[in-house]
Amino acid sequence: MNKQSLKEKLIDAAMAAQKKAYVPYSNFRVGAAVLDERGEIHSGCNIENSSYGATNCAERTAIFCAVAAGARQIEMLAVITDEDDYARPCGICRQVMTEFASPDFCLIALKPDRSYVEYTMEEILPCFFGPANLT
Repeated sequence: MNKQSLKEKLIDAAMAAQKKAYVPYSNFRVGAAVLDERGEIHSGCNIENSSYGATNCAERTAIFCAVAAGARQIEMLAVITDEDDYARPCGICRQVMTEFASPDFCLIALKPDRSYVEYTMEEILPCFFGPANLT
């Protein structure tokens, strides 16, 4: 499958995941999907909790699902919200991405109309601290 087809499948998965978001407090629905190094897609939505600190973002849900399924690297991550702007991950999600991002990692930041911009890891978290800093 070519790279553009994979992006389209990833976008579809992120949009489907967004519909499953559990957001009774903020009503801010987020969906995410990651493509792992094996070519498998894993999706996630944000899951809120009445104890706000226990809430989990869609991006981390998708990454953790991928890791739980055996992935160790993510090549692409697509993220979408209902806002009429490109979705961007929070700082905690960006840090988690550094742990699993492949060298050519690509973030696909979506708008609800499916338009998107792409970012590298360095663009979304410049000078990040990652696994390479510990070796």
